[in-house]
Amino acid sequence: MYTGIVQAVRPLADVSAYPGGKTFTLDLTDDLLADLKLGASVNIEGTCLSVTGISGSNVTFDAMTATLERTNLGALQTGQNVNVERSAKMTDENGGHAIAGHVATTAVLEEISTAEERAFIRFRVPEDWAKYIFPRGYLAVNGCSLTVAEVDDMLFTINLIPETIRQTTFARYKAGDRLNIEVDHQTMVMVDVIERTVSRVLPQLSEARR
Repeated sequence: MYTGIVQAVRPLADVSAYPGGKTFTLDLTDDLLADLKLGASVNIEGTCLSVTGISGSNVTFDAMTATLERTNLGALQTGQNVNVERSAKMTDENGGHAIAGHVATTAVLEEISTAEERAFIRFRVPEDWAKYIFPRGYLAVNGCSLTVAEVDDMLFTINLIPETIRQTTFARYKAGDRLNIEVDHQTMVMVDVIERTVSRVLPQLSEARR
């Protein structure tokens, strides 16, 4: 589990393909390496990946084709920076919200501004996932816990403070790029329960009125 508070932006030392996936090598700082073990879960650009190798400051992660297709990891290249968060301990302060690193879908970035006086990202999500996103609701975008500012059908706007821009990879994104989206799990459960309940009850009410 993660908090959505990005701990560091680190460069990809290498990206190499193998049959069925890709291996990502990250150059991590000493604090991110502390007590890191093989098999540990690390949030990379919003996606939970397992450590497959540690050599000095270089740490490797494997992503299967299914993961590459469902996320924006397949577009990453050597030298690019990624958001990094180690998995949270039970005693850690959660300044964001609980996220699992399980990307629900990708959103197409429609517009981005990094100007201090009006910094924001505006993106479009598939219809099936838009129903889980509400104004002032939580959303994890590329692993960063953010609050939705505006909703217009399937188009969503999130305002960014200068610190968020400084501490994340948003500044390198441009219109047309894909963003990793993880909807709030509690919101998703609530919406699904309401939908199932309504779909079951309405036919019963209609039948009772006949």
